[in-house]
Amino acid sequence: MIVSLVAAGLHPRVRSQADGSHYTSTGVLPLVPGVDGVGRDPAGELRYFVLEDTTLGSMAERIAIDPRRSVVLPSDCDPLAVAAAMNPAMSSWIALRQRISFVPGGNVLVLGATGNAGRLAVQVARLLGAGQVIAAGRRADLLAGLPALGATRTLLLDDASPVVQDRLGQSASDVDVVLDYLWGQPAATVLTALISGRADRGKPLTWIEIGSVAGLAAPIPSAALRAAQLQMIGSGRGSVASSAILAELPGLAREISKGTFGIDVQAVPLADVERAWTDDAGTRHRIVITVLPAAGRVANAACVQSGIGS
Repeated sequence: MIVSLVAAGLHPRVRSQADGSHYTSTGVLPLVPGVDGVGRDPAGELRYFVLEDTTLGSMAERIAIDPRRSVVLPSDCDPLAVAAAMNPAMSSWIALRQRISFVPGGNVLVLGATGNAGRLAVQVARLLGAGQVIAAGRRADLLAGLPALGATRTLLLDDASPVVQDRLGQSASDVDVVLDYLWGQPAATVLTALISGRADRGKPLTWIEIGSVAGLAAPIPSAALRAAQLQMIGSGRGSVASSAILAELPGLAREISKGTFGIDVQAVPLADVERAWTDDAGTRHRIVITVLPAAGRVANAACVQSGIGS
């Protein structure tokens, strides 16, 4: 099916796809960036779609999609909010619903909570029943706004493990799940602090690695793997079947449509994609490339998801 582009998110996944650093990158050129978006199909319906790994991405006026990998949206849907929120929210939504059996009441630490996906992870964790949500990040100014989104505690990260351990305090014993968007040295620092400060090291701790904005490798000390009941897994393309991801789209789209999540969107016309690509304010908003007549800022979606397209 060929759809006309309405909006496509400029996600970190899109940038890494384009520069060849993503683990699914093939190096094949030419490449049209973009992994998902909202388009209008030949019948005039709006669809949120997810593309398979392809060099023919969503940042084009017309895109070939598989309708089975799409969600049909009503005509009065806010396509900018859907295009902005689905991809970053999906990372934590899939991690907690597909990679583990998350038990409501469990305590979650979001590592990298000041990015777009991390801020949504705080909200997703609370929605799915987390008892406590600790938001950890490296930007004090952005951490300050996370309690309003559902964080019960915030943790400023630096390179000193004893300092992080001291800031974690009793929370080190209470954390059940870590959603990690950073990896690199911050992951090693926090993991060491968590295990060192854990009163009961027999209590299960699940670490879900989702992103690697702080480094592709993390110097995890071997003792950490032996000193606690630790499970480390990843969540992303390959670790979750495509069918399982597609099955989660309707529920997530419903929550976005209800205005459950707060997300700051900056719309940029497709003609200005080069300017958008170099925008360094991505931690403050999610850039959406659009062919709508006017670009601007929007808050939450106001649409109702109607199911997986056939």
